[in-house]
Amino acid sequence: MNDIPLSILISLLVLLLLLSAFFSGSETALMTLNRYRLKHLVKQKHRGATKAHLLLKRPDRLIGLILLGNNFVNILASSIATVIAIRVGGDDAIPAATALLTIVVLIFSEVTPKTLAALKPEMLAFISAWIYVPLLKVFYPIVWIVNSISNLLLLIVGVNPKKAKKDVMDKDELKSIVSDTDHLLPARYQNMLLSILDLESASVEDIMTQRKEIIGIDLEDSIEDIIEQLRNSPHTRLPVYKKNIDRVIGFLHIRSVLSRINHTEFDKQIITESLSKPFFIPASTSIHKQMQIFKTEKLRIGLVVDEYGDVQGLVTLDDLLQEIVGELVAEEPDIKIQKDGSYLVDASVTVRELNRVTHWDLPTEGPKTLNGLIIEYMETIPEPGTSIKLHGQIVEIIQRDENTVKFVRFHPEPET
Repeated sequence: MNDIPLSILISLLVLLLLLSAFFSGSETALMTLNRYRLKHLVKQKHRGATKAHLLLKRPDRLIGLILLGNNFVNILASSIATVIAIRVGGDDAIPAATALLTIVVLIFSEVTPKTLAALKPEMLAFISAWIYVPLLKVFYPIVWIVNSISNLLLLIVGVNPKKAKKDVMDKDELKSIVSDTDHLLPARYQNMLLSILDLESASVEDIMTQRKEIIGIDLEDSIEDIIEQLRNSPHTRLPVYKKNIDRVIGFLHIRSVLSRINHTEFDKQIITESLSKPFFIPASTSIHKQMQIFKTEKLRIGLVVDEYGDVQGLVTLDDLLQEIVGELVAEEPDIKIQKDGSYLVDASVTVRELNRVTHWDLPTEGPKTLNGLIIEYMETIPEPGTSIKLHGQIVEIIQRDENTVKFVRFHPEPET
């Protein structure tokens, strides 16, 4: 090497540093590629993406090839830099050359190309894939030997590379991706997608109208009161029962009797003849499953029952759809934001609905309503004016009655 002109040695050193930068940058680019976008490009028959996808099927071989090339050029560059240092300044110049080469490699062959590759992975990954595919075929025996020894060492420490977890995304990871798509999706569509992902984990008990809030027709009432109720009802379908909701006998579609309520012969018999069979839903039924049941049975309403058959609430198809498109509703009557940033909340609201509107993370595993959550937390019905910190949120009790909390105010966290 002493016979080689100094200018050629310097040119060779520069070339090796460029190769080192290519190996470092391409490794980062290939390993940081968005796998789902890559699969999409493969389906679009993008040739560079197809080759990159082929390489990433066996990342151990790809990494072995890249490190083989990177270490070779770095070691050769170090040797050439030492020869140049000796020819320029003698043995005393070796420490300075080593320090200078370290800085140059770190900046120009490591940090800069890796940063660029992390920011623009596709730009370098697809180009390098064209180079690595033939290189892997040429150096496959060496790469195979290196990987075999490496895998053996991993087995010794209890890691089996062949049983490594595949690149599978779970629901929580998918929700995180959807949450980070502010620049791609309007907030209302973002919330709709998140609601869809939650359908399987939520049950009808989470969204039902509570038993005490069910509006129905009691056949024990006078016919005059029933007619008045039918005329002023905000709902098109009502449960019909005797004395209490546990003795429901069917559902009445108001439209089926609306044209007859002004007739003198209109009576309770006409109502009972117009009823459809009551439909009961176990409280643990998931929202997703119940939507399928409503579709299959061509139903729009059902009563939610517990394990003893007692009615716990009522759920409609509109309630289920509200879970998905709830953010499109213009007004949230149970949750009102105030000018000071606080929330005035009807405590009968479900915890899921409150979380959906405020983007909080109050627990949904226990009580389904805010009232139930507060009572469970305090183990009593608090007096108005009481303030508590409920799972990280500051809550003031505004109004209560004998056995429930009626209204509360959530105060914003004080600035520190």
